[in-house]
Amino acid sequence: MAAIYGGTERQVQALRPLMTNDTLPKQAVLIVNAKSRNGADAFEQARRQLTERGVELLAAQAIDDPTRMQDTVRAALKAKPPMIIVGGGDGSLSSTVDDFLGTETVFAILPLGTANSFSRTLGFGPDLDAAIDTIVTGRKLRIDLGAIDGDYFVNAAAMGLSPLIAETVPHRLKRVLGMLGYMIWAIRVAFQFRPFRLHVHDGTTLHKAWATEVRIANGRFHGGIELIEGADLQSGDIVVQAVTGKSLVNLSWSWFTSLFKLRARKQTVTEYRGRKLRIETRPKQKISIDGELSAETPVTVTVARAAVWVAAPREDQTAAG
Repeated sequence: MAAIYGGTERQVQALRPLMTNDTLPKQAVLIVNAKSRNGADAFEQARRQLTERGVELLAAQAIDDPTRMQDTVRAALKAKPPMIIVGGGDGSLSSTVDDFLGTETVFAILPLGTANSFSRTLGFGPDLDAAIDTIVTGRKLRIDLGAIDGDYFVNAAAMGLSPLIAETVPHRLKRVLGMLGYMIWAIRVAFQFRPFRLHVHDGTTLHKAWATEVRIANGRFHGGIELIEGADLQSGDIVVQAVTGKSLVNLSWSWFTSLFKLRARKQTVTEYRGRKLRIETRPKQKISIDGELSAETPVTVTVARAAVWVAAPREDQTAAG
């Protein structure tokens, strides 16, 4: 785990210079999780296209064992390259981002997973070509990271039905059918799920509610759908969004209204916002962080302000997920 970056607001502003040149570096290391949904096919394509478009690859590796991703990225960072391009799903990105804190190396991504929620939050287009175009012609941007008990994440964490799906969904179903596979499995496991009691303490007030799902958001997208519209990668706040009540029908309605941007979507959730929030549940709930199970309530959620440089599209390139 990298050292926590927690400077004052004045220090943060010093690290956010008034740049006239935000051009991304033309030298990079490429590291791809070959076991992600599209990783094996994407590695050679990405290496060829990046080279053809003027990005000098100092090294390029396809990792067959996902547990080696963090060590591989950590080793690459020791040489202080201008940029490291990490290819994989949201879980791979979340597991490697910690080590970029406090460095000037740009964290660039190739979204190769199922939902690719973080790339949608950044405004990437829907395919590998669009991601490469961002790396070649985009800008570097300094963003916040969320943290759950010191474990940093790029986009969102969740408790409730989502972790139950993440824990039990067959890998082959996810790999072959993608988002459809998640939906099929969600229907199957929903009958095993029970609502839980939620307590959120924002430092001044203790909020209590029944909930069927809770999203801890640094970014707007979760499960590939824009669910937390008030989240912002540069706001300095974390948003905790709860689908309140005890009914799974209400949870389904919340997802449906969010998917189709219906006005009723805001009536199905309650949001809490802050720089530090304490979350407790009864009974205890497992938490999936960017799609990977890695925590359990009770937890303390914080935000690392302006923590890392990322490769992002320019405003005229931004696609609506």
